[in-house]
Amino acid sequence: MELIKLKRKIKTAKRGHKLLKDKRDGLMREFMAIIRLARDLREKVEKELGLAFQNFLFASSKVSPAEMQEALIWPNLSIKLSAKKKNIMSVEIPEFSWQVHGKNYKCYSEYSVPKELDNSLETFQKTLPDLIKLAQIEHSARLLAYEIEKTRRRVNALEYIFIPEMEQNIKYITSKLNEQERGALIALMQFKQKLAEPLG
Repeated sequence: MELIKLKRKIKTAKRGHKLLKDKRDGLMREFMAIIRLARDLREKVEKELGLAFQNFLFASSKVSPAEMQEALIWPNLSIKLSAKKKNIMSVEIPEFSWQVHGKNYKCYSEYSVPKELDNSLETFQKTLPDLIKLAQIEHSARLLAYEIEKTRRRVNALEYIFIPEMEQNIKYITSKLNEQERGALIALMQFKQKLAEPLG
């Protein structure tokens, strides 16, 4: 009975091992595609944000902190960010969407602040969709990496621990059963031999 149970278990374990390996490979393909996308987008975003911060620093150097604060104290735009989930091979990754409320980022008189502030805020506004997309992609990459690691551990546990252990147990039980069968056969042959011997 134990042998039959073990054979069923090992069959299921081998099927599970194959499915997990396929899942791991699929997740790796998705992960590599996302990483390439994230790398390109990050380069673009960092370049744009660098320019925006540079313009902002130039603008800040031409006016006092109080004047800068006064110019930016009442923003004209607001953003509503929402998130939903998308399933990739049993991993739920986020999908962000956003709505911009308002028409113009300028919340100040053009004559009260340097031109560099306009350039800076315009670049920030243009970069925002890419920044949100980058956050979504990088978070998805983290979730996929966690799932890949979890799947890899399961694959390794099946491949190097559970399946070999079960195979060893099957071998042991089979050898014991064969030994018992041989013992029973020898006993039967001896019994037959005794029966065949003439009486007295």
